[in-house]
Amino acid sequence: MSTPIKVAVAGASGRMGREAVKLVLQEEGLQLAGAMSPSAGAVDAGRLVGLDEAGVKVVPTLEAMLSSADIDVLVDFTVPQAVYANTLEAITRGVRPVVGATGFTPAQIEELDELCKQQKIGGLIAPNFSIGAILMMKFAAEAAKYFPHLEIIEYHGDQKLDAPSGTSIKTAELISAARKELRQGNPSEEETIEGSRGGYYDGFRIHSVRLPGVFAQQEVVFGAFGQSLKIRHDSYDRAGYMPGVAHAVRKVMTYEGMVYGFEHIMDD
Repeated sequence: MSTPIKVAVAGASGRMGREAVKLVLQEEGLQLAGAMSPSAGAVDAGRLVGLDEAGVKVVPTLEAMLSSADIDVLVDFTVPQAVYANTLEAITRGVRPVVGATGFTPAQIEELDELCKQQKIGGLIAPNFSIGAILMMKFAAEAAKYFPHLEIIEYHGDQKLDAPSGTSIKTAELISAARKELRQGNPSEEETIEGSRGGYYDGFRIHSVRLPGVFAQQEVVFGAFGQSLKIRHDSYDRAGYMPGVAHAVRKVMTYEGMVYGFEHIMDD
């Protein structure tokens, strides 16, 4: 019987963090080794997510969690303001980060990649762990070769902190790698209300919708003479991201360096 992968979860009391704790407790081959939340109190991690006691107490700081247990992988679903420092701390301690938050600059990703290689460990930064969302990005990038005029519209609940979403930015990056920059629309167009045309990215626009009752959707709309094409993905539950998280936890144990984007490990 193979040794289970020892996993800790940062942001364990958050909406995605709770799902990650459930995943680790229920997934064969994974073992919960730590849980961190600055606001949950010293509760058992299993009780935190409505399951039986797991024998792992939630601690308030990342340092306390990483210092108190032998951990292979850190799953981090905290906030953009904290993920870089968290990831840096984990790598320094030889813990493989699997990060589901945005906020990293290209220079930071390059730095973390070098640190992972120095420590001979793998890491992953993924704006989205949904298999369907990754396929949507891949299909959009392929379509952009033939339909270069496009706009991205992403929808999330009104409590989401960042705009545009990490998924839409990653989609835009993949599209830009597949097509040349093309400034769209009338060159003389004028916004009579600032921001009404959305955020500008490499010639096209990204629109962020924030409304109560919305979970997570994104569509890429392509336009051409006499026709249009829409590629859309809808998420209805955070549990839909967890198969991707489980795959990522196992995968980071097999390579060295920091990977940006779940699409790079999805086929393995």
